[in-house]
Amino acid sequence: MPAVAKLVPEETVFFLCDVQTRFKNVIFGIDELVLTINKMLKVAKVLEIPVVVTEQNPKGLGNSIPDIDLPSLGPLLVATIAKGLFSMLTPEVKALLHERPHIKSVVLFGIESQVCVLQSALDLIEAGYNVHVIADGVSSSNKEEIPFALERIRQSGGYITTSESAAFQLQRDAGLPGFKLFSNVMKEEKNNAVRTSQKLLQHRSFL
Repeated sequence: MPAVAKLVPEETVFFLCDVQTRFKNVIFGIDELVLTINKMLKVAKVLEIPVVVTEQNPKGLGNSIPDIDLPSLGPLLVATIAKGLFSMLTPEVKALLHERPHIKSVVLFGIESQVCVLQSALDLIEAGYNVHVIADGVSSSNKEEIPFALERIRQSGGYITTSESAAFQLQRDAGLPGFKLFSNVMKEEKNNAVRTSQKLLQHRSFL
């Protein structure tokens, strides 16, 4: 794995892990988490980045929370895949990635940090992908677990970043034609960014 793994839109896919209705009342900072997820989906639309969604045992745990604006993605929503495996790297997801050999980086967000997010990250790193986990885009039913899961991912070669940092890495250049749209999204999300940072990053400061 390279020492520097820059995010390039054409080589990147977003993975949204298991943010489902039955988790809504148990996940720490769930409202702020959804704000971050919707911000990342807006970035995906502006930069035309594909998105893969998984749902853990949806018959028992429900589908993705309706407040997550998945319909707005249109064809950028590559698939919503039901799974029993904790990791997102199911046979179906492996097949999707195999069809896209140009993909080098996975931007990962969702729940729970110490279970499905962690196992997804480890499997993807092992498979040779550069994995960028959004620190303000993951959470858990036990907030004390979060920093340890993120540190475990970092120890294994993953990259811990924030939604703001990842978004600007992907945009790269203020001179590009799409920058105005990107800038508008960042301005729209400014207040939400403060709210989500205060809620979701305060327990991760030692990282």
